[in-house]
Amino acid sequence: MRIVRSVRALAASAAVLALAATACAAPGGDGAQGGSASGSGRPVLERGPLEEGVVSALDDPDAEGLPEPLIDTGLLVRGGPPADGIPALSTPGFEDASEVDWLEDAEGVLAVEVDGDDRAYPVRIMVWHEIVDDVVGGEPVSVTYCPLCDSALGFHRQVGDRVLDFGVSGLLYNSDLVMFDRQTHSLWPQIEGRAVAGELAGTELERISVQVLPWERWREEHPDGLVLSQDTGYERSYGSTPYPGYDDPDSSPHFLEGDADGRLPAKTRVVGLGAGGDAVAVPVEGDGAEDGEGLEGPAAFRLEVGGEPVVVLAEPGAASALDAGRVAEGRTTARTGAFRPEADGRGLTFAGGGDGFTDAETGSEWNIRGEAVGGPLEGERLEPVDKVDTFWFAWAAFEPDTTVHTDGPAGPG
Repeated sequence: MRIVRSVRALAASAAVLALAATACAAPGGDGAQGGSASGSGRPVLERGPLEEGVVSALDDPDAEGLPEPLIDTGLLVRGGPPADGIPALSTPGFEDASEVDWLEDAEGVLAVEVDGDDRAYPVRIMVWHEIVDDVVGGEPVSVTYCPLCDSALGFHRQVGDRVLDFGVSGLLYNSDLVMFDRQTHSLWPQIEGRAVAGELAGTELERISVQVLPWERWREEHPDGLVLSQDTGYERSYGSTPYPGYDDPDSSPHFLEGDADGRLPAKTRVVGLGAGGDAVAVPVEGDGAEDGEGLEGPAAFRLEVGGEPVVVLAEPGAASALDAGRVAEGRTTARTGAFRPEADGRGLTFAGGGDGFTDAETGSEWNIRGEAVGGPLEGERLEPVDKVDTFWFAWAAFEPDTTVHTDGPAGPG
């Protein structure tokens, strides 16, 4: 098994290097990261429109006339592709969920809901484009995915009077996707959700909830929802991954400056909560499982973040897009939710079991989205808590003072 894992880790390294080469190659062929749109008529993305009189941090984050950067810009690493070499989708098309026949049940989708507008962004597409600028429920949002950190996050992209349009900068910070906005060319590490260099340095984006769910489950629950179309205007090998073997537990992160925090294996998947001295990481994969999984069924983790109670719900979820050559064939990863454990004016104590979760106080049944689906509290919803699902190395790099929740999942009562 270890020999197989080592071979796959080497394959992952080769794949990442290949991405850098193909990003600058001629457009058109499957697997190329850069290039023009196909015959769908969707436009090729370009850098801009930079607002008049604004200095671009893409060219030099330390340029004269810009605010002082909030990070050591020497830690910004070029991952290979130039700005827009990995093309964000700014004019996404969608299909009715009932008409989608090209997704396999185990594949992950980034689930977003704003004001009753339910949308799914398949990981098989996100792994090639990383950012989708969209309008959901009447709100301008950006849905993002960083393969190197396995982090899926969503943001409101209206900042004051501006509606920002985001692209992939080609830079990495702590191995994480660095976005840039086309209006000011400020730089925004995805996990921070904050501009760290450029005209908008210090500005934070408001988060929206994103969960990675198996397509089969999302389709069952949202039969009238919309699904990001594969007709993106770019020729890509959707369904395959450009990062096979990257989440091998024995492999090292790419483009991380310095050593990974050694408290956990670097690519342990964790739920990150809080910030600064209140930051906590909840591992949802154990080192003991031979295949790296570690969740046999629903599990509830009870903890405090910043002095407030939080429950993290986790259960086996979608196939990893960073494992096998085909996304649908990847090993099972955890899907998670983080919530305030209270409803109907009372605190609740959660445990996992069977097909979901129950609270000890009323015996009500709950799902991974914090919705009571049976029992006295049916119809109640838990208040979500901001979280980051990512690899341990990335969370620890952004939150070096984080603690690790070591108690494991809670039992009943």
